[in-house]
Amino acid sequence: MREENFWGYRRPNGRVGVRNHVVVLSVDDISNAACEAVAANIKGVLALPHAYGRLQFGEDLELFFRTLIGTGANPNVAACLVIGIEPEWTRRIVDGVSETGKPTAGLSVEGHGDLRTIERASRKALDLLQDASELRREECHVRELYVSAKCGESDTTTGLASCPTVGQVFDGLDEIGATMSFGETSELCGAEDVCAARAATPEVGEQFLRIFESYQELILSQGVDLLGSQPTEGNIRGGLTTIEEKALGNIQKIGRKCRYLGCLEPAEAPRGAGLWFMDTSSAAAEAVTLWAASGAVVHLFPTGQGNIVGNPIEPVIKLSGNPATVRSMSEHIDVDVSGLLQRQLTLADAGDRLWDMMIRVCNGRLTRAEALGHREFVLTKLYRSA
Repeated sequence: MREENFWGYRRPNGRVGVRNHVVVLSVDDISNAACEAVAANIKGVLALPHAYGRLQFGEDLELFFRTLIGTGANPNVAACLVIGIEPEWTRRIVDGVSETGKPTAGLSVEGHGDLRTIERASRKALDLLQDASELRREECHVRELYVSAKCGESDTTTGLASCPTVGQVFDGLDEIGATMSFGETSELCGAEDVCAARAATPEVGEQFLRIFESYQELILSQGVDLLGSQPTEGNIRGGLTTIEEKALGNIQKIGRKCRYLGCLEPAEAPRGAGLWFMDTSSAAAEAVTLWAASGAVVHLFPTGQGNIVGNPIEPVIKLSGNPATVRSMSEHIDVDVSGLLQRQLTLADAGDRLWDMMIRVCNGRLTRAEALGHREFVLTKLYRSA
């Protein structure tokens, strides 16, 4: 019998998180130093530096704001402190995060300088951290979770073992009424018709195909050959011969019963419970950052050759069906499902094993990536800045 209750943090807007971070969010690249100084002063707060945030425009700028606001709004965040060079963009992010009802504050460096800003921000971070430390977990139901999934460093075992294991969990979550998301637009090439057929309605399937074709047109417009990027050199070493083979393994993550209800822009929050497709890159750190910004609180990550990615906000649970990877990279693998291909586990057994680990992580167990300090926070940039 799978456990359906866990102990989580219920936020003022009713959403449930599984972590209790206090983040110091940088609005732009030149405010990173101040954010990191605050985190150095106040032990326990989490700085989120990044490389962008100046002279972006259009959809690129909207994605930037959606990602930063979504990161601060994620239910795994108890409180958010925003630091930027200018007050206008800082205020926009503060206002967006504040809509969740969680404690949020912002400071701008312009007109004050780093030292005074760092002092003021450190004092505010101290208060936010101490208040957050008094929040207590309460019993929650799995239907209140939002779970994302992507794979990385795939090989022949991924589509045969670890991705179908995630599919087992997604089928179970869907039956209960939880929220899930998958994506990786580029890694569905060759399986796009299969993916379109898994939509809840023909209209949603057509929406997915428009997104997929837009990606194809972009690649063709550049006159490039993706061989070496899709499939990657690691995929090829792992025995995957074509992107079609990789895609058919990738789509196993959504199980046998799930039907996705709609398509999301990068970092867009689902509009209700159930399974959703998100238009994401297949780059691990970028994709997980987008899902965290959309509100996902736990991520399931099948790997064959051994991806090591983590995320500062959303715990990443890694599973592998490759016995060599489980041995050589044991410090990165949370769930060993290599028994599937050795006929020591059934697919149902493997799904139960991953489900159990998901509940344990939701209850507070650190993932391997968290324990190793993997906090990859990588924004997606659509095009050059002005």
